[in-house]
This record gives sequence, C-alpha cells and structure tokens, in this order.
Amino acid sequence: MTDDYRTEIRQLFDRLLAAWTANDATAYGACFTPDSDYVSYDGTRATGRAPMQAAHDQLFRGVLAGSALVGEVESIRLVTADVAIVHGTGSVLMPWRSRLPRRRLSRQTLVAVRTGEGWRFTALHNGRVRPVRIPAPDSAPARLSRAMGRCARRLGFGRPAR
Repeated sequence: MTDDYRTEIRQLFDRLLAAWTANDATAYGACFTPDSDYVSYDGTRATGRAPMQAAHDQLFRGVLAGSALVGEVESIRLVTADVAIVHGTGSVLMPWRSRLPRRRLSRQTLVAVRTGEGWRFTALHNGRVRPVRIPAPDSAPARLSRAMGRCARRLGFGRPAR
C-alpha cells in the first residue's frame, strides 16, 4: 500500500480547517460521516453529522462568527486499510486576534474511514492542551493525597483500601 492515504487524510484535515475558516457549517459537516461522533473541548457530544453541523451553524453565525481554525496533523496511524487514527492540533483564532493564545491550543483525536466518497472523519474528540506535571510518589502532594485517603477510610468515607 502506498502512502497516498496520508496525503488524502491531510487534505481532509485541511478541508476541515478551511470550512471552519469560511464559517461554512455544511462544508464542515461534509468532512464527517453521517453517523459520526463529535466531542467538543467542553465535553459536549453530538451523535451524527446533522446535530454537529447544526451546532456549528449556530456557532458560525453567533459567537464564532469570523473565526478561523488553524492547526496541523501531528500523526496518522493506519489501523486497517480503511481506518486511520489521526492526531492533530488546532485552535480557534478569533477575528480580533493576530496570533493564538497558548491556553487555547487543543489536540484532536480523529478516526478517519475510507468511504465511497473518499476519506471522512467518523469520530473527533477535542481536548485542551493543558499538561499537568505528575508529582513524584514521595512529593508533598502525593503524601497529602495518601494521608487524606487513610483519614477518609478511618472516618468511613470513600472507597475501601485494596
């Protein structure tokens, strides 16, 4: 198999960005399968292209009017000949901004499927990029968490110890 699928999926991602930037909910929805699942950065879930497209139509005519979607594909991993996992970064650039605030960066996990009409996204999950440093096991936050767990169990709260 050639790497043509990578080019096609990147082009689909680029169409997604362009449709958003044109504030065209129909073109945005066309990047997805009719039965797609869409989870927004706030955890809102739309099942099916129609509800997702309707929500974006409202957004593009309302609070996101004039916004652009900027981003790039980070990776594409073929799962089968017709299914790929895509990771991308992106952010909404509001019309009054010339550059993105760092806190607005999101990462998307998309599932792309090959259809009779070419590649389409069948699932998208969007989350803000807000890395949290994992405290070391002997750090003050970790020790405090363990102490709170012991205290809760002594008082009869929380789940029992393993």
